[in-house]
Amino acid sequence: MTKVFTIMGALAACVCYTMPAAAADHTVGALFPLSGPNAVYGDVFMAGSDLAVEHINADHMLSGPMAIAYEDSQGLPQPAVVGMTKLVNVTGVPYTLSAFTGVSKAISTLAMRNSVIAVNGGGVGPDLADLGDYFWNVIPLANLEVRAAVPYLVDTLGLKKIALIYVDDPLGQALKDELETEMPKAGGELVDSFSVPTSAQQFSGVAAQVRATGADAVYVASYGNQQLQIVKQLRDNGVDAQIATYSGYAVPDALALPESEGMIITGQSVDFSREDPVTKRFVHDFKAKYDRDPTAYNVNYYNATLLYGILAAALEADGTAITGEALLAKRRATKSFDLVGGTVSFQDNGTLLFPIEVKQIKGGRAEAVTSVSFN
Repeated sequence: MTKVFTIMGALAACVCYTMPAAAADHTVGALFPLSGPNAVYGDVFMAGSDLAVEHINADHMLSGPMAIAYEDSQGLPQPAVVGMTKLVNVTGVPYTLSAFTGVSKAISTLAMRNSVIAVNGGGVGPDLADLGDYFWNVIPLANLEVRAAVPYLVDTLGLKKIALIYVDDPLGQALKDELETEMPKAGGELVDSFSVPTSAQQFSGVAAQVRATGADAVYVASYGNQQLQIVKQLRDNGVDAQIATYSGYAVPDALALPESEGMIITGQSVDFSREDPVTKRFVHDFKAKYDRDPTAYNVNYYNATLLYGILAAALEADGTAITGEALLAKRRATKSFDLVGGTVSFQDNGTLLFPIEVKQIKGGRAEAVTSVSFN
């Protein structure tokens, strides 16, 4: 099912209603998990993208109203390809939002073949930097997260032996590859790794195998409800080693899990106290709209949506038709963008760089303990 949201009038009214995509002058697509075990991410992603649409429309940034056509990817490649095909061939979008490593890889060929921009703000597989000119990332990828986490675990915490539990898909394999490379560099050892199917929900046997390794820490490379079950069942089955993971764990249900207390988690650094107008407006209006603090995922999809507004407005000012080709050319011609978190620039491969924070979960919140910058 396609859901289209558009927000008209002043921001103070905060009126959101469903309307046909044809009623909007600017319609972009989004492939988010809206059902199934990964639906919690869809809610988080939409909170950012919907707020950006509100701001774009309230500011009359474009010549007409903007809307987002949401397709349910379920966080899985096959439904995502179906949704992307509809967005390209039926809705006719020039620009779409993507999430999840497997989903993004699956739809990238369609994006390239049809010259449609796909912007990822949630998937972190390192190979997402190599999907072609029409695939962009507004999130730092997992190789940087692992490179920030490993020295902290090994050098600062003295945890020399790490076991890995990873989901059997492109994301899990990518994180496994990074740990195999980075652990020896830091003077540590990946003592064992355990692959789990994407549909698995029972992990008592894996927990017993992890205990047998004598690992000082366990790195969890999964997502959705599965990652919560892994963490819970590790603790329920007597694994008391330090647990570490990547930014996919930074969703409310996971942070609130009692077994998450003390976990080490990495993610992009966003300074929400910045005084620049874009960041201040985002933080103020997000808290007012959702009654909670924003997360990096909210930022990413706000930024990805705002990026369309900035590029499309520039093309309209030039009198240029808004196509995927024109959006790509305008992005390449624009030195920097003022987004939430500050002024940023794209690398040649279409990826934005942000510092990576290493955080510890305390009382349901992830508190930063250190930050690592990459060039």
